[in-house]
Amino acid sequence: MNLTDFLLHSDLVSRVLAVALLALSVSSWVVIVWKWRLLARVSLDVRRSVAAFWQAPGFDAAQQRVAQFDRDGCVTPLLEATLLPVGGTLASAGDRQNQLTRVLRDALQSVVRRLQWGQLLLATAGSISPFVGLLGTVWGIFNALTGMAEAGQLTIDKVAGPVGEALIMTAAGLAVAIPAVLAYNLLGRRVAFIEAELEGFAHDLRGLLADPQD
Repeated sequence: MNLTDFLLHSDLVSRVLAVALLALSVSSWVVIVWKWRLLARVSLDVRRSVAAFWQAPGFDAAQQRVAQFDRDGCVTPLLEATLLPVGGTLASAGDRQNQLTRVLRDALQSVVRRLQWGQLLLATAGSISPFVGLLGTVWGIFNALTGMAEAGQLTIDKVAGPVGEALIMTAAGLAVAIPAVLAYNLLGRRVAFIEAELEGFAHDLRGLLADPQD
C-alpha cells in the first residue's frame, strides 16, 4: 500500500491518527538530533571550563577563562550565583556557607532543567505512539469488516488487503516509539552525567568560597 491508496481508502479518523504519528515522529527526530549535538558540546565544554577554572590564578581570571569555553552557559551561572546578595533581605540571611549552598543549588537546577528540555516529548512519543498505532489498526479493521459485511461478499483477497493496510498503523506506531524510547534513555544518561559533573564542581566551588571558620 502506498500513500495514495491510504488516503483514498481511509476515513477521517485514520487520517488524523496517521498525521498524529507523523507529527510525533518528526518532532522526536528534531529533538533527538538537536539534543545529541547539544549534549555532546556541553559535555566537552563543561570539562574544559572546569579545568580552566582550576588552572586560573584568581577568581576573576577564572571567570574570564570559563567564558571562553562555556558556549552554552552551563558553568557560568554557577560562578555568577556566588555573587551573593547585599544585606537587608532574607536572601542574605544566614552565614556565607548556607547562602552559597542555596544559590549554587538554584543555579544548578536551572541549568539542569534547560538540559532536560525535550525529554518529556521523547517520553510522550515513546509511550503513546504504539497505542495510537494500535487504535488506527483496530479502527481500520473495523471499517474494513463493516464495509465487507455490507457488500455481502467475503473472500480472502478482499479481507487480506484492508486488514493488511490497517496493520501498517501498528508498525508505524512502533517505528515512532522505538527511536524515541532509545533516545530518551541515552540522552537521559548524558544529562545525568553532566549534572553529576556540575554538582561536583558546585560542591568544590562552595568549599573554595566559604569562610574558613565555617
